[in-house]
Amino acid sequence: MRIPLTKYGLPEVAVFPAIVLAAMIVYFVAGILYLSTWTTVSIEAVLGAALIWVLSFFRDPDRLCPKEANLLLSPADGEVTDIEIVNEGDYIGERAIRIGIFLSIFNVHINRAPCNAKVERISYKKGQYKNAMSPESGRVNESNNLYIIRTDSPRDKLIVRQVSGAIARRIVCATKEGQELSGGEKFGMIKFGSRTELYVPARADVKCLVQTGDKVRAGITPLVRYE
Repeated sequence: MRIPLTKYGLPEVAVFPAIVLAAMIVYFVAGILYLSTWTTVSIEAVLGAALIWVLSFFRDPDRLCPKEANLLLSPADGEVTDIEIVNEGDYIGERAIRIGIFLSIFNVHINRAPCNAKVERISYKKGQYKNAMSPESGRVNESNNLYIIRTDSPRDKLIVRQVSGAIARRIVCATKEGQELSGGEKFGMIKFGSRTELYVPARADVKCLVQTGDKVRAGITPLVRYE
C-alpha cells in the first residue's frame, strides 16, 4: 500500500512526528501525576494538531496530469501572487512572462515539471529569507533555478525557480542536468513555506491562462497555453 508522504520529506517526516509523539506520551504521564485533566487535554490537543500538520505538510497526493503538449502546467500548489513581463536575457534570451506562486504552510509543497522538458542547467544561489509573497523575494532570497527546454514543439527555453520564504530553509531538487522530465513529474520540494516562479517567453502565441489571486495545483492547473 502506498504511503501518501513524500520521500523528499526525510528526515523530517520521521524525526518530527517521533518527537511530537514522545512529547505526547511524556505530557500524558505527567498529566496523570501532576496536572489537571483540562491542562492535560489542552496540551495533548495542541501536540496532536502539530503532529497532523507536520504529516500533512509532507503529503504526496496522486495526481492525473493533463498530457496536452500545448499546455504549461503549474509547477507548484498555491496562489498566483504576481504576473509580470520581465527581461530574461541570461537564458531565455528575450522578454518573458514571470508567474509567481506563493505556497503557504498549508499547501502541498512538491514541485512538478510544467511540461515535457530536458534539464539543461541547474543553478543554486544563497540569499535572504524575505516573505515569499513578495515578488522581490524571487530576486534576493535563497533560490534554485531549473533551466529547461521543451522537448515538444515549440522547443522554448523555460525557467522554474524554487525560492525559499521567511520560514523555509531548505530547497530540495532531486533532478540532474541532462535529465528529461515529463509534464507533471515531481522533481523536488521547498520545505515550510515558499515561492515558485515560472518564466516563459512573452510572445503572441503564448497565452497566460491565470490571473493574480487564482489558486493553482502542481501538475494539474494550466498556467500557459500555446496557440
